[in-house]
Amino acid sequence: MNTPQRDLTFFIVAGETSGDNHGAKLMRAIKKNHEESRFIGHGGDKMLKAGLEQMYHVDQLAVMGFSEVIKHLPLMFNVMGESLGRLRELRPDRIILIDYPGFNLRLAKNCAGLSLPVTYFILPQLWAWKEKRIKSFHKYIDQSLSIFPFEQDWFENRGVVASYVGHPFTEIVGPETSKEDFRTKHKIQPAESFLLLLPGSRQQEIDRHLLVYLAAAKQLQESDNKLKILIGKAPGVTLPHLGENILFETKDIRAAIAYSRAAITTSGTASLECAVLDTPEVVCYKLSALSGILAKALNKAPFISMVNLIGKRKIVPEFVQNEVTAERIIANIKPLLSNTKERRTMLDGYSEVRRSLGLPGVYNRAAEAILKRTINA
Repeated sequence: MNTPQRDLTFFIVAGETSGDNHGAKLMRAIKKNHEESRFIGHGGDKMLKAGLEQMYHVDQLAVMGFSEVIKHLPLMFNVMGESLGRLRELRPDRIILIDYPGFNLRLAKNCAGLSLPVTYFILPQLWAWKEKRIKSFHKYIDQSLSIFPFEQDWFENRGVVASYVGHPFTEIVGPETSKEDFRTKHKIQPAESFLLLLPGSRQQEIDRHLLVYLAAAKQLQESDNKLKILIGKAPGVTLPHLGENILFETKDIRAAIAYSRAAITTSGTASLECAVLDTPEVVCYKLSALSGILAKALNKAPFISMVNLIGKRKIVPEFVQNEVTAERIIANIKPLLSNTKERRTMLDGYSEVRRSLGLPGVYNRAAEAILKRTINA
């Protein structure tokens, strides 16, 4: 794509670890197509490395659940105020919002008087809950870029023009570490395998999931002394002291997923990543008691796992709130640790999901769409 090389300024917002990853790749794709592009806003280490002039880090912004958000309201008011002040000062060519709807849709509304064009990349899951937020898209968002195959029709049936650019996971590359080097690093013998625990990327998720995941894994280990336990640790979270004989991976989580026998996964990006990398899993999610009650009342989606939502059926077992027990996890993960019918059926389902995700080139298609709309404005 050939574009006139006038300077462009983007105000970009990602509030979570996954958004930071998407934001960094999108920034690089925009710069590849239009070198004279400047990015200011909120993001994490990856966006910082891609050239973001950072205001707040995702570690400060990643808050999940109703009661949790209330506790962090003073900080969020400050972030909103500083964002609006910077927008008035910068008058950027375009605002790019990435997921994180609780904050991002309010930002779009609050800056409406500035008449700045707004792109939303990684659309909020309005098909699951808070469908009334579609009004914000009618009023404040002038470009919507969808990453799920069913989303475009859902939004367009409600009067919002959306462009399906494909899913970022079509571009997943292999792990940085070879299987042999990974096993050597963690001292996993050829006859041994490991069960991966992915308790989440937010501290609240770690606090609610890790110990029950670990209890299940240790019980499984008691009946199979060749099974190791490996915990994938996200950046910016703290793990409690868990005793000996527990392995940890902080750098190459993708290798941990790819080489594990199976995984106990917290619902979110990681659950779909397991499907893309062909790792059988059980998916769980717990909120606080109050948040759980409200979520149950408001959530319209038939599943919590993106694998099941994309597949439109139950491909992976999933549990929420009080269903998340060591006993349930064990009963569902144990058949996946060997070459069983359950494991083969799940892997067949994964193949269907991968075919639904579209073709590689997602970030480049998104970048071209954003630049075309910005330059021609």
